[in-house]
Amino acid sequence: MIPISSLFEAHLAVSDLNQSTIFYRDRLGLELAHSSSKPSAAFFWIGGRGDAMLGLWESGSMPLRMTNHVAFRVELEDLLEAPARLKSMGIIPRGFDGEPSEEAVVLAWMPAASVYFLDPDGNQLEFICMLPDAPQSELGVLSWSDWRNRKLEQAAP
Repeated sequence: MIPISSLFEAHLAVSDLNQSTIFYRDRLGLELAHSSSKPSAAFFWIGGRGDAMLGLWESGSMPLRMTNHVAFRVELEDLLEAPARLKSMGIIPRGFDGEPSEEAVVLAWMPAASVYFLDPDGNQLEFICMLPDAPQSELGVLSWSDWRNRKLEQAAP
């Protein structure tokens, strides 16, 4: 089992991302963490940076074409072991785009490490762990091994 410490993220499908962004940012006071046009999505911090997140996806642009997504906060050590543990339970670990994956991915704009998988009804689930590093939005989404190798290269004299 992967010990889950808390709910980290939930996603909602919205019909008008601009209108919803204004509502959640300006009326509810959530901090906009990241937005994108392809796919059309916006993410908001809840309780401060790195505590929890709400993702809004304009209709038709959900990850893996799913309408339901939940992310569970886990410790990094457990997250890095998650692909092997999931496979041992007959669950396919997946990368950000839904492809089968042998390792975690890093969402560099946060940054956070993640492993995705599906429940029996096709809902997208995610194990996630915030990383202590500075955000690097320009890197997009990359494999854990690529992230780790970049860090090692940057630390080398």
